[in-house]
Amino acid sequence: MTSGLESGGGLRCLVTGATGYIGGRLVPELLDAGHTVRCLARTPDKLRDHPWADRTEIVRGDVTDAGSVGAAMDGVDVAYYLVHALGTGRDFATTDRRAARIFAERAKASGVRRVVYLGALTPAGVPERELSPHLRSRAEVGRILLGSGVPTVTLRAAVIIGSGSASFEILRYLTERLPVMVTPSWVRTAIQPIAVRDVLRYLVGCARLPAEICRSFDIGGPEVLTYLDMMRRYAAVAGLPRRLILPVPVLTPRLSSHWIGLVTPVPRSIARPLAESLRHEVVCHERNITRYVPDPPGGPVTFDRAVELALRRIQDAQVSTRWSSAALPGAPSDPLPTDPDWAGGSLYTDRRELAVNASRESLWRVIEGIGGDNGWYSLPLAWAVRGWLDRFVGGVGLRRGRRDAQRLRVGDSLDFWRVEEIEPGRLLRLRAEMRLPGLAWLELWAEQDDKGRTVFRQRALFHPRGLLGQAYWWSVSPFHAVVFGGMARNIAHAAESAESAETTTGALAKAAVTEEPARG
Repeated sequence: MTSGLESGGGLRCLVTGATGYIGGRLVPELLDAGHTVRCLARTPDKLRDHPWADRTEIVRGDVTDAGSVGAAMDGVDVAYYLVHALGTGRDFATTDRRAARIFAERAKASGVRRVVYLGALTPAGVPERELSPHLRSRAEVGRILLGSGVPTVTLRAAVIIGSGSASFEILRYLTERLPVMVTPSWVRTAIQPIAVRDVLRYLVGCARLPAEICRSFDIGGPEVLTYLDMMRRYAAVAGLPRRLILPVPVLTPRLSSHWIGLVTPVPRSIARPLAESLRHEVVCHERNITRYVPDPPGGPVTFDRAVELALRRIQDAQVSTRWSSAALPGAPSDPLPTDPDWAGGSLYTDRRELAVNASRESLWRVIEGIGGDNGWYSLPLAWAVRGWLDRFVGGVGLRRGRRDAQRLRVGDSLDFWRVEEIEPGRLLRLRAEMRLPGLAWLELWAEQDDKGRTVFRQRALFHPRGLLGQAYWWSVSPFHAVVFGGMARNIAHAAESAESAETTTGALAKAAVTEEPARG
């Protein structure tokens, strides 16, 4: 294979960790830059739902297996090392060390032209032995790769701001769930966060660095903040009340990780090493990377803008890929199918599913006719009361009804809902416009299972805003079995009754036609 390094053509890139946070977002950026991409994954099936999967070569392998790494590097120009063993247990550093050595050796033997590694920013002047285990391991991996004999760049970043980043998710959950916090003293530690968009821009740019460049670069955003600053500014961007934060010195990193585990769904095996790392000041001490990968015209993304981008799907009131199969991510800050369940903020769901003894067409007619004079097929008084309460607090209530008694289209108002998505004959998604401490959707599906039966699927989703949103969900969830369960049963029954009535009417009409000649 002819390399594109000298010619300026597209490069052949290997991405490890494509099922991870950064790797899954880097692949489409490399493709858009004109490169070809091969992904090394232990479980290739995890990548099949990515919109870019059919544009890449996906091979099975593990970075701790020299044979599969060597095979994956065949013909590769640039190899991205984006894996680490954080979260796999206490001995993650040993696994990291072994994997890095294999990767370095195989890259050299395969004639790879460049290795690019995303590591962690470490404090200047602090001996490596005094670093947290997480930072110490990241530094060791960088050192191994730099000594591989292959031109290598290690990009060292602190907190990455983007939906799915473990550090960002901890920030998100702590800020959203706790209006008052007693926090460890590390909330006053200086940090230079960076938006995931800028991280990806640097990673892509490093593919074409001159061969003589073999070094580490610090990368960070335009602002130096404390964790305290970040929590307060996150609250402001998210529209939450100002958080009251009280740092105390008695919370050790170990206690901090337990505290994070109680408040957030981020696994303690990940939260603990990250919390221990927060005691170190992580600020860029050079910006030499800009000599080779210049800043965009508007400069690096600011912290507030990075948070806005991370929350964009929620603030635009669109259900993300992780929440629905109807949409695909379109930007680095958007959720991905491979993001862990704890990424993306809290999302509470009530699911119902029933087999319906009617055709999909009959079921769809009931679904599309919901609301307005037809009501909501469950406890009319309860829906009426909810509408009155909404009007009492300044909302729209149930007074808007429907535009058309039988047909809906995207953008239609429907009582205190709005039609956000409609796939005729299959899906109706409604977004709540009632006054709520969060965002809510209701999805109604008419589908067919593998046995040919008609199936009705119903899903209510709620994304809470702050502690009030959490309290709201848990206060109303005991009534969901009655409200949403009754709705599902009654919609199914209405479809069956309508089809039965149509069948009866059709039979009577046929009989009448048959009898008419006999009378003559």
